[in-house]
Amino acid sequence: VRCTAVCKSWYSFSLSGSALSIFFFKFKDFTLLASFFVLLLLRNAVIRKSELLQVLYFKLRRDSGESTSSGQRKSMEFGLQEVAMKYHRLCLQRGRIDIHRWKAHSVGVDQCRMKMGLLLTGVGDKVMRLWSLDSYKCEEEYYIPDTASLVDFDFDESKIVGLLGSRVGIWTRNGKRSIFPSREGTFSKGLCVRYIDPDAVIGCEDGTARVFDMYSRTCSRIIKMHAGPVTCLALSDDELILSGSSLGSVSISDLASDQRVARLRSTDSAGIRTLCFNPCSHLVFAGTTVGYTYCWDLRTMKSLWETRISSNVLYSLSHLRSDNSTLAVGGIDGVLRVLNQNTGEVLSRCLIDDERPISSTRNMHAFIEKKKGIRLPEDAEVDRIPRTCRPPITCLSVGMKKVVTAHNSKYIRMWKFNM
Repeated sequence: VRCTAVCKSWYSFSLSGSALSIFFFKFKDFTLLASFFVLLLLRNAVIRKSELLQVLYFKLRRDSGESTSSGQRKSMEFGLQEVAMKYHRLCLQRGRIDIHRWKAHSVGVDQCRMKMGLLLTGVGDKVMRLWSLDSYKCEEEYYIPDTASLVDFDFDESKIVGLLGSRVGIWTRNGKRSIFPSREGTFSKGLCVRYIDPDAVIGCEDGTARVFDMYSRTCSRIIKMHAGPVTCLALSDDELILSGSSLGSVSISDLASDQRVARLRSTDSAGIRTLCFNPCSHLVFAGTTVGYTYCWDLRTMKSLWETRISSNVLYSLSHLRSDNSTLAVGGIDGVLRVLNQNTGEVLSRCLIDDERPISSTRNMHAFIEKKKGIRLPEDAEVDRIPRTCRPPITCLSVGMKKVVTAHNSKYIRMWKFNM
């Protein structure tokens, strides 16, 4: 397999049918194979259309003991994804943990976003940095104007959208930057932003969500979401805005009609601090300022479960987009928790092993400090564990068998889970 970088860090794969066939024959571990190919299936037509690879795939399924009868045959794409997600869950729940830490900024930052094998870090510094997680190379830097402070950001394959208090900034991959609206058209203080082309949605202190069209650079809609500040946002592919409030509720509105669809309420009335939506299962997850996690089913608008996993604020929760099983949660107590998406059960509690010796390596891009992670037993009391093992997790992002965490420090950590 030959990986070629185009447009600096956006990757495409040069693969021939014969080369892939050899790869299939040589690769004996079906779960590792699935983990690799699920990342490529949607990007490469050679993989999706090759009849030979389909034959090889079903042979591997038979060899692993799975039925391949006509009534149970699954597409290669679906089957590999299913196996990969099972392996991902197994690694997060029971795999060994290797933690890599590198200096990402000269001052503390508390936000990170991971997409397409790239990591964007910022908020706290006057620059956002885009990292390759394979090499720890800083691919791009995006500078914040001296007169503004970055509050939140999101990105896709072509642009970065940043919330600069009461204005919006766009940084394109070619380095161009634009800020809007003009001073005369600024909105009330923004607290969070999420972007799905072509709209950037800003959650504001006055309880509104302001929708900006990234191409016309105008505010196309103002939607009243809550009576109090909008503290967090999530967007769905079918044009729903989900927002959390400091007053303890989640509001759902239709982006097309500006109509409120539903309001989901927590039982403890504590402020909603973090929110995410799983498009595969239609489940909504929220974390509160007093350590509760909630789950609602968007199809029925009913609560599925609630559980208090910490006595302190939960800052961030996330999952792999195609994963219906695990949810990673982090907060002020510094414990990285893995939850069952369907029940709320805590599957694992992970910490930094601060007692074991540190190893380090330096490549041409960064100095990487390496430590082991440990899993807490069920009866362990978190408050008795030294803070050096559990620096507060201000933000996290989930990738395949990995979780990246920010800690309001100069350093970013990548937690690697492997069997």
